[in-house]
Amino acid sequence: MSVDNNKLENSNFASLGLAPELLKALEESGYTTPTPIQSQAIPLVLQGRDLMAGAQTGTGKTAAFALPILQKLLPFASSSASPARHPVRALILTPTRELAIQVEESVRTYAKHVPLRSLVVFGGVDIKTQTPTLRTGIEVLVATPGRLLDHVEQRTVQLNQVQILVLDEADRMLDMGFMPDLKRILALLPKQRQNLMFSATFSNDIKRLADDFLTNPILVEVARSNAAAENVEQKIYRVAQHDKHAVLAQILRDNGDSQALVFTKTKLTTARLARQLQREGIAADAIHGDKTQLERMQALEAFKQGKITALIATDVAARGLDIDQLPMVINYELSSAPEDYVHRIGRTGRAGASGIAISLVSPEEEKYLKEIEKLIKREIAKQDAIVPEKEARAPRGSSRASVKEDREEKESKPRGHTARSSSPKKKSGDDWFDKPYVPTGNIPAPDQSGRTSSKPKGEVAALLGGLRRQS
Repeated sequence: MSVDNNKLENSNFASLGLAPELLKALEESGYTTPTPIQSQAIPLVLQGRDLMAGAQTGTGKTAAFALPILQKLLPFASSSASPARHPVRALILTPTRELAIQVEESVRTYAKHVPLRSLVVFGGVDIKTQTPTLRTGIEVLVATPGRLLDHVEQRTVQLNQVQILVLDEADRMLDMGFMPDLKRILALLPKQRQNLMFSATFSNDIKRLADDFLTNPILVEVARSNAAAENVEQKIYRVAQHDKHAVLAQILRDNGDSQALVFTKTKLTTARLARQLQREGIAADAIHGDKTQLERMQALEAFKQGKITALIATDVAARGLDIDQLPMVINYELSSAPEDYVHRIGRTGRAGASGIAISLVSPEEEKYLKEIEKLIKREIAKQDAIVPEKEARAPRGSSRASVKEDREEKESKPRGHTARSSSPKKKSGDDWFDKPYVPTGNIPAPDQSGRTSSKPKGEVAALLGGLRRQS
């Protein structure tokens, strides 16, 4: 069963049947008008229906499940200090730490006027710091799958009273290989519960997952499946791989203080690109899986505060980043999975704002571009990138990488040092030096200039340093 996009439209949150305490928190946060996904999902969740919701990032999907969950848990709200009065009743699973943190922050914001507790648990930090709060009792638990199972094994959390389960960004969970963990978690939950699944894309794997744990779900879509946001201007710049850095740096300079989230495919490229931009005077930082949670949070916070112009990130690290008013997303490298393109450009143009998505596409990536256009069912405007001259001086027949390596090798040697060449020695200007040794005393010796002298040599006293020549 599905719900049409044009139905259930509401002009304000009060008409959705939310409690006064929740409406007060929304008003204090500046939210007055629900988004389409909120208008459609909230009444259905309040009815107790299982939900399969297709919503792109930036559409307000967190509030679409957080608000009705809090509303349904209000009868269980208690100010008692006893942990037994605060069992986990709602479990929200997310694929990444950053998304988990942001979801729990939203839950806490909406629940500020009700005695319901929430907590977020994720990997990358000492598990002992999360245990004390868990043992005091919480009603809403936001978690990444791996860390949740860690707590289950240490018996610091019980899931036998969970009434509502949410899988947020379910497509990314499958991409990241969380299916075995999800199956283990589902086995720990009560059979009778409400299930909500939110996903930006609906692949066949997602549909199979929905069949496994959703019961007669209602399908809600606020945008065409796998569609790119209409308010995001998409551009393709064709450029050789070795010229991408120069083009990226120029784009960032041309946009002045305007911020950009830059996507790469690997952690190595992410770190290297950030260092290159920093050396060129561009405020940049990297966020990837090898960084500690503290480093990732510091980089993200600096970006949100405008201290960083370019945040370089991998897909995994950037998943779920909630950055208000982000004007630009740049694909430094295209992902081999076309669905990732939709997720990436969904970081800009959020909540109705406009945005720009620029992709730097090398000839080797043309095949990925074709798959992206096939997925989003539209052709993206393309143009050849203009490479700054000073960055494009590699001689013909040589790669930019080899030119850079030669330059770095020269710069790494001290001044006045001349590297020995491994190439064959050139012939001297005098043939005498190139002749093989012949044991004879008839060949005149060369003078200091290297030329043969016809003058006889004067006598030299070896011990006295030599005698004057007689003319």
